[in-house]
Amino acid sequence: MSKSTDSGVVTKSDLRGPSSSLKSSRQEYTSDSQPTGLVQDQTKRSWRSYVWDTLDKSPQERRFLFKLDAVILTLASLGYFIKYLDQVNITNAFVSGMKEDLKLFGNELNYMQTCWTVGYVIGEIPSNILLTRIRPSIWIPACEVVWAILTILLAKCKTTTQVYVLRFFIGLAESVFYPGMQYIIGSWYRKDELAKRSCIFHASGAIGTMFSGYLMAAVYKNLAGVGGFKGWQWLFIIDTVISLPIAISGFFLMPDLPEITKAWYFSADEITLAKERMRLEGRAPRAPYTKAKFKKIFSSWHIYLLTALYILFNNGNGASGQPAFQLWLKSKGHTITEVNTYPTITAAITVITTLIYAWTSDTVFRGARWPPIVFSGLVNIVIYSSLAAWNIPDGWKWACFFLAGFGGGISGLTFAWAHEICGDDNEERALVTGTMNEMAYVIQAWLPLLIWQQVEAPVYHKGYMTSIFIAAAMILTAFLIRFLHHKERAKKLLAEEQNA
Repeated sequence: MSKSTDSGVVTKSDLRGPSSSLKSSRQEYTSDSQPTGLVQDQTKRSWRSYVWDTLDKSPQERRFLFKLDAVILTLASLGYFIKYLDQVNITNAFVSGMKEDLKLFGNELNYMQTCWTVGYVIGEIPSNILLTRIRPSIWIPACEVVWAILTILLAKCKTTTQVYVLRFFIGLAESVFYPGMQYIIGSWYRKDELAKRSCIFHASGAIGTMFSGYLMAAVYKNLAGVGGFKGWQWLFIIDTVISLPIAISGFFLMPDLPEITKAWYFSADEITLAKERMRLEGRAPRAPYTKAKFKKIFSSWHIYLLTALYILFNNGNGASGQPAFQLWLKSKGHTITEVNTYPTITAAITVITTLIYAWTSDTVFRGARWPPIVFSGLVNIVIYSSLAAWNIPDGWKWACFFLAGFGGGISGLTFAWAHEICGDDNEERALVTGTMNEMAYVIQAWLPLLIWQQVEAPVYHKGYMTSIFIAAAMILTAFLIRFLHHKERAKKLLAEEQNA
């Protein structure tokens, strides 16, 4: 039995012999020696696949993937862009006049973020379970429309209570999108394609953060006072104008899942091709939830360790997730435009490193997800150790706030890893990915109230110290998952070899 030296994964080809039933089961699409059909079990890779993975596939599969990428990546990226735009706008508004106009001089910003998080947490797992029963093309766009409409109502808020209530329901509506789209991406793409798509999707969130900063700067300069609205109020109005058309387009373009898709842009042959791709990948179709299935899911390490990994990632990037950089800039006397635009450099670094992580994981590391995760954890240890000391040269402090973007790019890899580990059970995959996001935000609902208190800005010593230990724990968890997954794959493939 052989093992991949880079990824640590035992593959089916390691166990496949000349008379393997796996070969004969796919003869409609491939032959043993020449890939004459539409899809291959394992694509022969050349240097071109290091640029983009479809270049080594058959013309039919390339055409199908071009359509799939055009639709899913566009909907996922634009949808996540508006989700983040409508999620982080509260921070941009806060540092651009909302704090003074609504007299938010305590920890109100923390409470606004917590209200959003509580709504997000409540909605995630039920939403992902619903996605295995109803069409995503109905559920996801409907929730997008709801949160877009609620966002514009923030412009009319006069009290903190009104903001708290709206933020809760915006979080509830937004809870469907990220785990839902990760579930859909995992239902269409194969292992050598998954990390790049998942990370491109995730990078659009950082782009949304960047755009919100630029938009707030432009709105503050050009629209403040127009129509009787302050600059921060105009931000919420414009965010809704941007969000609604994107949300509505999902009703017409989202392809659902391969086994139930009615997408008008796919032919019958392409739908058959999509199903065969997932069968060869071992990605199970939808099945009923049963007592035995729940017992299997909750007795496995998958749901616990993958959730722990995402909790550590999601709560270990406070320098970019909290307004630490913005509030430090404000304390140094920078202008509103500078306070909103300089932190976008961190988001730009997150976009770049996200794509680097994805490409290296799929190519250089041959499908291994853990190396970029470990690297980002090591960078976080250096950054947060420096910020915890605080009395460091301002030049290095600037660098630390910018380099915090290195830690934000691994979300897509953690979900790609979860799709692969849980690939043989569709309902487990949906529940695990939903739980990963859910529990990450459960922790985020209360942890910032302890370690990222607004009244301690911009020093945040407790936050930076906690982030050091979170980064170390994330590295250890990644190594443990790698060990257990490798052990599980070896056991499963040995059983297949014996049965064959």
